[in-house]
Amino acid sequence: NEVRRWKMGEYSNEGFVVAGGNGEGHKLNQLHHPTFIFVDEDQSIYISDRDNHRVMKWRKNAKEGIVVAGGKGQGNSLAQLSNPQGVIVDHLGNVYVADWKNDRIMRWCERSQEGSIVVGGNKKGVQANQIYGPKGLSFDVHGNLYVVDCDNHRIQKFDIDLN
Repeated sequence: NEVRRWKMGEYSNEGFVVAGGNGEGHKLNQLHHPTFIFVDEDQSIYISDRDNHRVMKWRKNAKEGIVVAGGKGQGNSLAQLSNPQGVIVDHLGNVYVADWKNDRIMRWCERSQEGSIVVGGNKKGVQANQIYGPKGLSFDVHGNLYVVDCDNHRIQKFDIDLN
């Protein structure tokens, strides 16, 4: 229930804790089954805190994180996540989350209390506008969003508005 950082070439040490490390829990200095991370240009770390149904942002050298998505218990409202997986941040600071159990990709603007659905959210399925068990996320240089649509055994590409 922690995230550690190692420097390239220094594999004999234990690295050092950059997030969590205070036991399993729901406090702002704790994580409960972290699954995916994204590191931005300021070296802030965004963490999918799966069993707390939230995404946390830990600034460099912070002692606790900030909830940037979810954190209102498990559920399917626009303020909730259900077992978040992949996380990525765009050039505007919007946080994209693979909301695994809700079969959708959510976008959370900075300081928002709710996210918006950008992909899926219309029941799991095999159609092009549906996803089933999303895991990883990535953007290409053109702003296309790639989604690991795990339970459909495919990668989907979506053209979304990044502005």
